[in-house]
Amino acid sequence: MTVLALQGISKRFGALQANDDISLSLDAGEVLALLGENGAGKSTLMSILFGHYTADAGSIEVFGQPLAPGQPKAALAAGIGMVHQHFTLADNLSVLDNVLLGTESLWQPWSSRHAARARLLEVAQRFGLPVAPDAMIGSLSVGERQRVEILKALFRGARILILDEPTAVLTPQESEALFATLAQMVAQGLSIIFISHKLPEVLRVSHRVAVLRNGKLVAQAPTAGTTQEQLALWMVGHAVQAPQRKPALHVGDVVCSLDYVSTEEAGRQADGRDRLREASLSLRAGEIVAIAGVSGNGQVALAEVLSGVRRAARGKVQFMGRALPAAPARLVARGVARIPEDRHAVGVIGDLPVWENVVSERLRTDAFSRKLLPGLRWVRRSAARHQAQRVEKAFDVRGAGLDAPARSLSGGNMQKLILGRSLLASKTAREDSPPAPRLIVAHQPTWGLDIGAVAYVQQQLIAARDAGAAVLLISDDLDEVLALGDRVAVMHGGHIGEPRPASAWTREAIGLAMAGTRRPAKGAAA
Repeated sequence: MTVLALQGISKRFGALQANDDISLSLDAGEVLALLGENGAGKSTLMSILFGHYTADAGSIEVFGQPLAPGQPKAALAAGIGMVHQHFTLADNLSVLDNVLLGTESLWQPWSSRHAARARLLEVAQRFGLPVAPDAMIGSLSVGERQRVEILKALFRGARILILDEPTAVLTPQESEALFATLAQMVAQGLSIIFISHKLPEVLRVSHRVAVLRNGKLVAQAPTAGTTQEQLALWMVGHAVQAPQRKPALHVGDVVCSLDYVSTEEAGRQADGRDRLREASLSLRAGEIVAIAGVSGNGQVALAEVLSGVRRAARGKVQFMGRALPAAPARLVARGVARIPEDRHAVGVIGDLPVWENVVSERLRTDAFSRKLLPGLRWVRRSAARHQAQRVEKAFDVRGAGLDAPARSLSGGNMQKLILGRSLLASKTAREDSPPAPRLIVAHQPTWGLDIGAVAYVQQQLIAARDAGAAVLLISDDLDEVLALGDRVAVMHGGHIGEPRPASAWTREAIGLAMAGTRRPAKGAAA
């Protein structure tokens, strides 16, 4: 039985044809994986389905009835629920309060909490999603929060569930629990649209795949008999080779070190989120140290300390044998390359043109501007644009000219711009020209990127390591951690565990360490 049918969906934004005559169907009890590169049209199509956008052409039927366009309430009423990659929960409210938000009229003089609690527990038991209704969201793990997001949709009567990158921030054990839950939901007749860049889990979870490329539906096929290589070919249009990394052969001296570093006084943040607690780590030239961990266990604090935007409250941070200053401009001048977690909010200034973003970290230096008066400089446009052209060519930044706003770039091309800005030394002869980086702080460098962009970014990090840089890779993707890390450490509760060779870890051991459970790594003494 067909529960969802999209016919001839088209949507244009100015000159960009985001969706071009797309027709898709979804059956009862089916998991359909929706794949595509960044900018392929997946988000636009789901936004049309959920009523956030109105299609220029085409129609949608849900359970045989036409779906009113551009009305999220209509989509919810028709039984469509969506769980976003970034959760939309209020940390200071209980599970029950979060589930109830938006389900009762503001003019209703009372709340049906007793009946709602009973229904929540019934739904939780039915779909194998145990939950404590009175628990505060802020006290829950990432996996438990995702469980609440799914329950919110099911509580509202969702029979079609859209999951956007559902395992992006889960431990392996939490991912396994999610897959078991999905199997149980499907067995009870729910239908699921599964959006993910992780091809192994796509092949494991889905019954059928649909692939978008450049706004068009280019392939549909049963999952059985389909390979990762075939999916990658459909997504990108050509074969994608994963980076081939050999172990680090020339590990040099310590470039940067943290000795018992804490970023907050005890008790300042009771939940322990986003801070370091007596963290110690050494980063050596010619080596990639990969940090695994569930998001919120101090990774942001670690990246910000090493990027110069947060001060250490206690402990010692050194770079090239000297105290590391909490001054980003000084760090960049000394050879620290920063690849931030949020490329949109922190990595670029979206309204500025591409060429200004390329030189933004050094725009106030003599390499790219000339001092006229105190606080007033004249931009050397020719030198700045030349550097931007070099980055555009060397790092294959596509989709916009030098004068186009950076926000017009796709996620992958925006990340290439940031990589080029950070890694490509200037050819100018001035003393403050960008040096080749000595330390690279790469925080979630491939988050949300498609398979082609992921392979490119990873290869650039390996090349930088082989050129002698010390690389700190912070990633929620265990495949990436194990593929790139020469040594791997796990963060939990603000602490950094002992870095061990990647070959000494199993996925199970990393997952347990991410959850705060200690177990020896492979080959380690008990």
